[in-house]
Amino acid sequence: MSAGEFVTDRAASEELTAILRGERRQVVASLTRLTGDLTLAEDAVQDASIIALHTWPRTGIPPNPRAWLIVTAKHRAIDTLRREGARWAREREAVAVALQRAPDDFSVGVLRDDQLRLIFTCCHPALAPEAQVALSLRVLCGLSVAEVARVLLVPEATMAKRLTRARQKIAAAGIRYRVPDSEDLPERMRTVATTVFLLFTEGYASRSAGAHERRSLADEAVRLGRLLVQLLPGEAVLEGLLAIMLLQHSRRDARMDVSGDIVLLADQDRARWDLAMAGEGIELAASAIRGSQLTPERFAVVAAIAACHAIAPSAASTDWDAIVSWYDVLVRLDASPVVLLNRAAALAESGQERAALDAVDALQGLDDYFWWHATRAELLRRLGQETEAAVAATLARRLTDSPAQQRLLDRRYSGRQPNR
Repeated sequence: MSAGEFVTDRAASEELTAILRGERRQVVASLTRLTGDLTLAEDAVQDASIIALHTWPRTGIPPNPRAWLIVTAKHRAIDTLRREGARWAREREAVAVALQRAPDDFSVGVLRDDQLRLIFTCCHPALAPEAQVALSLRVLCGLSVAEVARVLLVPEATMAKRLTRARQKIAAAGIRYRVPDSEDLPERMRTVATTVFLLFTEGYASRSAGAHERRSLADEAVRLGRLLVQLLPGEAVLEGLLAIMLLQHSRRDARMDVSGDIVLLADQDRARWDLAMAGEGIELAASAIRGSQLTPERFAVVAAIAACHAIAPSAASTDWDAIVSWYDVLVRLDASPVVLLNRAAALAESGQERAALDAVDALQGLDDYFWWHATRAELLRRLGQETEAAVAATLARRLTDSPAQQRLLDRRYSGRQPNR
């Protein structure tokens, strides 16, 4: 095989892997509806993906990869049910027959509802909060167990056990795969909103996926956010969620240059921002703030911060004092170290670098957090403490496996002109 053929084969393999990973969420959702069993659905989809990796290079990618995967996974699930032992044979055979008779409906409405059902299943209150987050990252975001463990800062073995227990809890508690009744929705919507935001964040700032896949995840989260707003119109939590995603996603085309390097917000070409998307986000943010005046809603406040960037015609005209004020509101709702770190960054942009550095140095529990070290490096650089800045940047570099983030640090702290 020539070098050119090897590169072509490798590129084709990467394309297949990206398609399979991108379709996995929806295929698992649809098969879970058909089988009523999340574990069976995940195993069958994994089998179908392996079959696709062996078949598609010979036959070509089918016109509708999702439909192909759902049908193949359905047949694998039927085979699995019928191979199992005698215990509960009647029940399994009933599921297999129902699965065999189920129509292959790939309409937009059916697929949309499947995804909503899966979200509410992952976020069922019978599951512990940490299990809800872990299961959502694994099933909805399609992260591997190792990736979920890394995101949530726990050992991989611990995460594997947590995910297994969550699936067992769903089966043992008889958790139904459905969107809950209207009276149960308000109790569940905050957890669901957080889950969708996790999906968006993994797509918007993923360290593990390719550019196309990242955008696909973020697009999916925005789509789900719209569905939730339609499901519960006027809810500040959901309007704020959708506003944040739209405002951040409106900058997607300006965040990277042609070389794949990060372009900081201050340097972005705002003509490349999606103004229609940003405008929709601003309107939703305003509605969310109006709807939570008596008790400020966290997602609404974060949306207000994002809107401050969107309404500024240039980076220089950004109202950083207003952003700091919004962060003051947010801190009253969530005084977590990460929120305090973001407030410190805004304080620096308002011209108070020394106060910002003092605030960052006072934070606890972020020694292994990339952005804590990266923020310290930037503040130290601005204050003329170049040696200390370089040390902080080195520590930050060790905490990310994102080549784009590593190159950004190299550019800013290698003696070259800072990329501001």
